[in-house]
Amino acid sequence: MKKLKMFFDIEKEEQWLNVQLQKGYRCTNISGLGIYTFEKTDKRYVMRLDYQDYLSKKRFKDYKGIYEDFGWIYINGPWLGGIRYWQKEDDNQNEIFSDRQSKSNYYKRLMGYSSGLCILFLSFFYSLYKDSGLYLAEGLWSMKGALFWKAFLFETPFALLRSLPALMVVLFGSSFYKAYRKYSMLKEK
Repeated sequence: MKKLKMFFDIEKEEQWLNVQLQKGYRCTNISGLGIYTFEKTDKRYVMRLDYQDYLSKKRFKDYKGIYEDFGWIYINGPWLGGIRYWQKEDDNQNEIFSDRQSKSNYYKRLMGYSSGLCILFLSFFYSLYKDSGLYLAEGLWSMKGALFWKAFLFETPFALLRSLPALMVVLFGSSFYKAYRKYSMLKEK
């Protein structure tokens, strides 16, 4: 079974994957385009996600070895860095972060990831629209009556597409804020 789904919140993605596992579908592959591949299983599994920056081949091998020593199976993850997908049979030892420090470091990595993407989309949005605005139809605002409404309605879907970087700024900004709150709570305790 394959499902197409996009996530901007790593914790919501993890929850959704675990719901699929509870329904009896084990994840076998995740593509970078948001295509999840599942197979039916009778065993109970649990899935955890981790965000890692770039790891050299040796560090990645060590990173993978540590998790595999505890029974985790590596599903997928981008080559350079990003979200790493781990799955194993449910044995009541289902957390990948053993202490507050490792959990705190996880949220710190997530904050860096979210803020980097937020800044990237913000600079992209600014460079695209600093002079032109969202509506590019020349003379649109000087048109009158029905001609204005036809041109406005025609141009609006394109304006919405051009505003997509701003939406991404909001999504990654909120992701940063959630990670920051959790990081702060762990630091306070």
